[in-house]
Amino acid sequence: MERKQSARTPLGLAILDFLVERPMHPYEMRQLIRERHLDDHVKVRGGSLYHTVERLVADGLIEPVETERQGRRPERTVYAITEAGRDEFTDWLDEALQNVQKEYTRFGGALAFMHNRDPETVRTLLWQRSTQLAAEIAAHEEVQRRLLESELPRAFVVEDEYAQVLRRAELDFVNALVEDIRSGALRWPPHLHGDPKEESP
Repeated sequence: MERKQSARTPLGLAILDFLVERPMHPYEMRQLIRERHLDDHVKVRGGSLYHTVERLVADGLIEPVETERQGRRPERTVYAITEAGRDEFTDWLDEALQNVQKEYTRFGGALAFMHNRDPETVRTLLWQRSTQLAAEIAAHEEVQRRLLESELPRAFVVEDEYAQVLRRAELDFVNALVEDIRSGALRWPPHLHGDPKEESP
C-alpha cells in the first residue's frame, strides 16, 4: 500500500485516531487534544490542524460528511475517516507498536559531543537539566492523578505513562552522570581542556 505522508505526522495520526471513534469537526479535535493532554506529544500551531485536515482530505484518507451550525457561530464541517484512512492508520499503528525504530535525539547527540566542553561546565549544564526533569516529572504526576480521577479511559492516556517512565529513566541517568563527573569516574580525553582528571595514555 502506498504510504500517505499526511497520515505519518503526529497530528495527522491524531486526527485519524479521533475519526476512528466518530465523525467530528476540527474544533472538537482541538478540544480532545487538550483534554487528553496530547499537546505534550502532538504539536498544534496556528492553522496547522486545519491544514492537516485539508491534506488528509486531498489524500483520500478522510472526507467531509456534513456541515453544521450552532446559533450564530460559523458553519463547521464534520469529517469522517475513509476505508483508505482506516487502512493507513492501522498499517502505521501495527508497524509502530511492533518494530523498534532508531530515533536520533537532540540530547543523545549532545552527549556524543560533550567532551568538547570542560567537565565542570558539562556537570553544571547536566545538573540544570536534572532540575528541569525533576520539575517535569512532578508536574506530570499531578496530570496523571487528575486523569485517573476523571472518567477518561486509561487506554487514551497510556502514552503519558510511557513518557513519564522515560523522564524518570533519563533523570536517573543524568544524576549518575553528574556524580561520575564530580567524582572523576568519568574522565575527559587527555588532549582536551587540560583537565587534572584526564585519561592517561
